[in-house]
Amino acid sequence: MIEELYTTKQLADMLGLQPKTIANSRYTGMGVNIPFIKIGSSGVVRYKKSEVEAYLDENTFQHNGETKVEV
Repeated sequence: MIEELYTTKQLADMLGLQPKTIANSRYTGMGVNIPFIKIGSSGVVRYKKSEVEAYLDENTFQHNGETKVEV
């Protein structure tokens, strides 16, 4: 079964951000750093649902003083 894919706009809407913010993060590698798929030579970009969920899990905290430990 093929996993659900999101467009940049769909992802931005889910996160409450502007699509340009997502695109800039993708270009610079800073900020919202979610792995993406480039489809074809036209550069169509899609995000896997599982990657979005993993990003949200990795960036969910209980309080402001909590930090995530890199492994």
